[in-house]
Parts: sequence; structure tokens; C-alpha cells
Amino acid sequence: MTDSKSKNRVDILGERYRVRASSLSPRLQSVVRYIHENRRLVIESTAMEIAAATQTSDATVIRAVQALGFAGLRDLKKTLDAWFGLVLTSEDKMTTTVKELTSDTNLGIDFVLQGHRRACDALSAPANRAAITTAVTLLLEARQVALFGINASGVLAEYSARLFNRIGLPAVALNRTGASLAEQLLALQRGDVLIMMAQKSAHREGTATLREAKRLGMPVVLLTNATDSFFAREADVVINVPRGEENGRMPLHGTVLVCLEMLILSVASATSARTVKSLKRVQGLYRTLKPVGRK
Repeated sequence: MTDSKSKNRVDILGERYRVRASSLSPRLQSVVRYIHENRRLVIESTAMEIAAATQTSDATVIRAVQALGFAGLRDLKKTLDAWFGLVLTSEDKMTTTVKELTSDTNLGIDFVLQGHRRACDALSAPANRAAITTAVTLLLEARQVALFGINASGVLAEYSARLFNRIGLPAVALNRTGASLAEQLLALQRGDVLIMMAQKSAHREGTATLREAKRLGMPVVLLTNATDSFFAREADVVINVPRGEENGRMPLHGTVLVCLEMLILSVASATSARTVKSLKRVQGLYRTLKPVGRK
């Protein structure tokens, strides 16, 4: 449960849990156990979301947090933030990468090529091939595919949704935040399949999307480099997609696109008649949109 950043820090939550949990009521014990075992998720969750996960009330969650010696949920989250340490931002990763590669253009070329080579080797490994095959089977039975991604992954979600639509499988992108994401989630229905692009952080957009997919009984396919994350534990299919971001360096989003194109092409080839029909329809519609030439 601990990571390399946190193992040398004082585990205040862990110490209080070990000392106090056994003296609490069963309902409070269930809440503090959940908090202890799902720390990163708790940082991103509200009291109501923790209550839903533990089948209690938000008042019970607050009482459990206070029973652990914290003033409230905010105080607990501050303690967890300090324990995990600062999370590297995309700017941090870019700065680290640029500093390492600044002396030679070839270093930048090699960084990208080697990162994609490792990713392709991982994607072609037996476990990933099996996962991709399972994902394609689910997609072939889908009413619609929904693609979740935030920030750079949101661009990939939008692009991939267009490709799925072109081959005749209805698709929507779930790539916004806040109320706009809530509006996108309204498009989901039972019989859909969710493809998620998510990493270690159990952010609120991802957890809300996953919760709605679970409510509708939608299979979840996860594309990630964090195979031990909350999302990986909840997904039906996990495809390991290395992104070359070890040692604090920038991620390579192209590796995720490679995996998405594998899925899209596999679905297209398995439903070739539908794919051809849809592409012909696109071309027919496109011709009606061309400007009329002068005689």
C-alpha cells in the first residue's frame, strides 16, 4: 500500500488505525478500515462518496475520521497529502525530461523511440494480447463505446470516438470535468462498454465515471501503466500500456494511441461488412458537403 515516496515518512493514519480501530463500533470500524486501505481514493473523495463506498452515512464517516484523532475530513486529507508527498505535475515531468535530454538532439529521439519500443513489446506480450482479445470481444457486443480520458487523454478519447463512429460502432467521448462531464455521462446506457484511460490517481472524474458505468452494468476496459491502482482493481479488463514516465519523466501518450488503434482496427476487421457500409455512408455524406463547382 505504501509507495517509494511515502515509506520513509511517519504513517500517522496507520499508527492511529492500529491503536484505535479495535475499540470502535462495527460501523465505524468498516469506515476506518476503508480509509486505511484506500488512501489515495480518500484524498479525492467527499464524505458522501466515502459513505456510499462503505454503505454508511456521511455523519458516520465524519465520526470515524474524528475517532482516528483528526479534526475532520480536511485534516485527514492534509495528513495523507503529507504522507504521500507532492505529486509530480506534468510541468515537473517535462522539466525533468528536457534537462536530461538538452545536450543532444539524439537523446530526445532515442527517448521517444525507446519508450515506444518498450511499450510495443509490452503490448505484444501474451497477457496483454489476451486482454486485448477480451476487450475486442466485449466491444463487438456493445451497443455503444464510451471513451474516458482527461487532459491529453481527452484528446485521444475524442479522436478514437470519431474512428469508432466511422467504422459503424456508435461512440462518445467522456473528456470533460465538472458539470460538463455529468452531461456527457447522461449518454451512457446499459449495454455500452467503457474504455478508460487512467493512471494511479483516483481522481473525482474517473471515480464518478466508473461508478456510473458500474450502476449500468457496463464492462470496463482500462488502459493504464498503473496496474495496481484503484481503477485496475475495479476494471473488468486491464491492458498494461507503458508510457515511458519512469524516474519522473514525461509520459508518451502515443503508446496509448497505439493500443486504441489496435482495438479499433480489430473491431473493424471483425465486423468488416458493417465497417465498409459505414465508411461508404461517410463518403456519400461527404460528397453532399463538397462545394458545387462552377461550370
